[in-house]
Amino acid sequence: MTGKLARFGVAVPQEIVDEFDQHLRQSGKSNRSDVLRQLMRSFISEERWRDETGEVYGTITMMYGHHQFSTTNKELTLAQHDHGDVIVCSTHVHITHDTCMECIVLRGESQKIKMLVDALGKIRGVKNISTSIFAGV
Repeated sequence: MTGKLARFGVAVPQEIVDEFDQHLRQSGKSNRSDVLRQLMRSFISEERWRDETGEVYGTITMMYGHHQFSTTNKELTLAQHDHGDVIVCSTHVHITHDTCMECIVLRGESQKIKMLVDALGKIRGVKNISTSIFAGV
């Protein structure tokens, strides 16, 4: 999003402003506005994800057992083919002899991506699944 900037006032307790500024200095950031814009984008992304509205971008990262690989791999492949309209690409990594990791890059409607996450999370052998989702704001 680019365009005209809007200025607005925010009333915040001084203690919060002081701690915010301290964290800004410690992180090497000097511009409150930049950080507030990032926080607002994160808030919008979370709301779109929660409300299942709008296009979002992100990743699904899964860990699963290698010993169930043939069954798990078949189910993972089927689930991904069923939701191919939101998958940009994926990569598979061998973590240990017993554990694999897969990372899926996504772009699409929040509701469709949630359906994919739910489908993958139900597959036996998937040990962990996490998402990182952003809105294009």
